[in-house]
Amino acid sequence: MKVVFVLFDSLNRHMLGPYGGTRIPTPNFDRLAKRSVTFDRHYVGSLPCMPARRDMLTGRLSFLHRSWGPMEPYDNSFPELLAKAGVYSHLVTDHFHYWEDGGATYHNRYDSYDFVRGQEGDPWKAMVQPHWERLREKYHERQFSTQRRNYQAQNIKNREFIKEEEDFPSVQVFKAGMEFLEQNRDADNWIVQIETFDPHEPFHAPERFKDQFKTDWTGPIRDWPRYGRVDELPEECEELRANYYATVALCDSLLGKLLDDFDKHDIWKDTALVVTTDHGFLLGEHDFWAKNRMNMYEEIVHIPLFIHDPRRSDLAGARSDNLTQTTDLAPTFLDFFGVEAPDEMIAPSLFASLERPTREGVIFGYFGGAVNVTDGKHSYHRYPADLIRQEINQYTLMPTHIFSFFTPEELSNASLSAPFEFTKGVPLLKVPVIERTPMNQHYGPGAMIENDTRLYDLVSDPGQDHPLRDESVEAAMTELMLGLMRDNDAPPEAFTRLELQSPEKQTSEG
Repeated sequence: MKVVFVLFDSLNRHMLGPYGGTRIPTPNFDRLAKRSVTFDRHYVGSLPCMPARRDMLTGRLSFLHRSWGPMEPYDNSFPELLAKAGVYSHLVTDHFHYWEDGGATYHNRYDSYDFVRGQEGDPWKAMVQPHWERLREKYHERQFSTQRRNYQAQNIKNREFIKEEEDFPSVQVFKAGMEFLEQNRDADNWIVQIETFDPHEPFHAPERFKDQFKTDWTGPIRDWPRYGRVDELPEECEELRANYYATVALCDSLLGKLLDDFDKHDIWKDTALVVTTDHGFLLGEHDFWAKNRMNMYEEIVHIPLFIHDPRRSDLAGARSDNLTQTTDLAPTFLDFFGVEAPDEMIAPSLFASLERPTREGVIFGYFGGAVNVTDGKHSYHRYPADLIRQEINQYTLMPTHIFSFFTPEELSNASLSAPFEFTKGVPLLKVPVIERTPMNQHYGPGAMIENDTRLYDLVSDPGQDHPLRDESVEAAMTELMLGLMRDNDAPPEAFTRLELQSPEKQTSEG
């Protein structure tokens, strides 16, 4: 068996042709759907970027116990489990978060890896004294900075070296991925992960893709929306969206080159292909840009997934409406190679979901935010009564944030916690979350703008425009949430902060 795993970042499901999207031509996603099973009810787990990847590698949710952080010493990972079974794994990526403090244990789980430089704030090009006055005129003030160790300032430096189409990191990623295919075409038992940061912001694509989505914007470069409420003028909003469309069109083109390679060498017959993303991205829907600041709307959490299995040619063009989740990827990759999943990997293989429904619902969330649940017909988003003043702890043996260690102030009240059922008998540091944690300004409780509990009917109100008031449905969704939290061994305070019965309290009363 051979497997190609293509992972995009922030790819909106509803904009792809196979899911009814019409604003952006996506002929190559259409081609892929004809060769694959298209999953119609596939959802995120833990967000944002690195928590999602931890779910993908380990086959279990992490957001109930931990924010953005490294793989932990007790974590299973599908590349290491495959290595023990003689399967080679290779990662090709331009996702620079793998090389920051909060992601630095991921890429080493693979047998080999190839890192392409230059995306967003990747500390790639060293320009000690850039010509800031020239560059200030080139970029919109909301995406301009001269600060050191600042993503926007670094991105401006990087883009001085990304001129031609072949310079773009995503283009280089797919080129390197296809070089792997060329070099290993006659080998067996391998998986290659071709992962690009695109279409994540900033929405930077070659001009030929931008030409398809011309706007009336005459101002400086405007392709990086801030996270939060929309307050831009309409023409500015259109330019931001147009640049996202152009980047998705670039992704579609790159996917097409890979599909051409599958066609040219007829590797459909012996090579699996899995294509998905980590989460979506708001482009003004619900009056918001991006993610991390608002309720977890469908545009963010309902994501695309396509799987071609060479052993099941009869499934080409099929669709599955069973509930699935990003955690299901790890057991699926093991399943491709006949490797048994460990007990801690509680997510089911996607192949099992093709045979029968494997879930009544899925839960998902940001650490420190709401716990969210859907059964595919309703979505329920339950917040604490007070998002800031609550007991919440990080459970970890790897105390780092995105680009820093936990501070001494954070660690000063740490204690040793008993093992969870998934930590293989290992006790963990229990670190109380404080208001001054670096996490808060990015994706923690302090970053949230919306924090009110809501219920939506996804059938009658797919745009989630009108919160539903129905006590019986809310009770059913709460019970579903409770069961899934228990299945994932959520810590006791996770129940308390949501005013739910913890497993201990339920046992003591009956």
